[in-house]
Amino acid sequence: MRTSRKITCTAIAACTLAIAAPASVLAEEQAEDSVPEMTEGQKDLAKLLEGREAGEPVSCIRHRLNDRVRIIDDTAIVYGRGNTIYVNYTRDPSDIDDWDTLVTRRFGSQFCKTDIVTKIDRTTGIFAGSIFLDKFIPYKRVKKDAS
Repeated sequence: MRTSRKITCTAIAACTLAIAAPASVLAEEQAEDSVPEMTEGQKDLAKLLEGREAGEPVSCIRHRLNDRVRIIDDTAIVYGRGNTIYVNYTRDPSDIDDWDTLVTRRFGSQFCKTDIVTKIDRTTGIFAGSIFLDKFIPYKRVKKDAS
């Protein structure tokens, strides 16, 4: 998570030093801040996507009742299995919790980003919020060369 640094100048000399800091020092500090550590969910998704290549995002996918759905905490929802899986990062990945049960209302034969997805708390059965889907990104297995 990126934190902002606020500089308060109480004396003219302190402000002058802050402004006159070399650009390389500031760039180095920004570079350290710009590389966030991966969350557990992001690590799980990276492991799941090993050996796969991302395709062009699509608005709708075919989703059958026996297709696997995997919820990765604070990261994404993964649909399907086999050679192609679809990843939906949603509009706000922090709303995704693997403890919730997802209830989907589809409009038509395909699963689309405009469909309604609500969360139900697994223990209480109480409505826990809504999830707004984004485009589905297909990840296909990369065939290994026999060379």
